[in-house]
Amino acid sequence: MLPVVPAHVDAIVELAGPGLEDRDRLAVELAREHRADYLVQSTLPEDAASGRCLPPQPGITILCFHPDPDTTQGEAEAIEGLARRYNWGSVVLVTTADHAKRATLRVTRCFPGRVYVITSHLPPAYWFRQIPYQWAASAKALLVQRQC
Repeated sequence: MLPVVPAHVDAIVELAGPGLEDRDRLAVELAREHRADYLVQSTLPEDAASGRCLPPQPGITILCFHPDPDTTQGEAEAIEGLARRYNWGSVVLVTTADHAKRATLRVTRCFPGRVYVITSHLPPAYWFRQIPYQWAASAKALLVQRQC
């Protein structure tokens, strides 16, 4: 079971992947509710370089990054670096339900703070690919890549 998200965390972090429109909507909705001081998106290199990955939100700092490697592991490492830089003690990850457990596993291995998750809708067109992919990627995270 995923933890309940508190009223305020240090950062909202939208992870990359399918169903992006719903994740964008959910991340921005949380920011508009002032649930965090930072709204962060894992995105394409050109969007990360421009700093224009998400629409501006009053009173919220928008950060864009492209993970290296371009994987959930890379995202976890980037979150750890941002957390150290901005002194975060808590984050909420915005991702799809099929990705939530593995994303939490990866991020908690790198980031010592509290990690919460809010899931967005995974369009049915992606189920056929994503569910087997997530099973295999989870096995890799659990059995092979056990470090940050």
